[in-house]
Amino acid sequence: MTSHALTAVGVVLVLLGVLFTLQGVGVVGGSPMTGSAFWATAGPVIALVGLWLAVLRKVGRRRG
Repeated sequence: MTSHALTAVGVVLVLLGVLFTLQGVGVVGGSPMTGSAFWATAGPVIALVGLWLAVLRKVGRRRG
């Protein structure tokens, strides 16, 4: 996968992670995920993985 594709996947994961977190804590309603402690916990983890793909991996490649 190219660097640009990994960045795009990372951005999508960050956005989904934020959405899942907001649903898990009950800010965004209308889903079985609303108010679920699992999604309130899994959302930030997903967002961090996306951040790693989108930003941190790109910075690491510049150094090496």
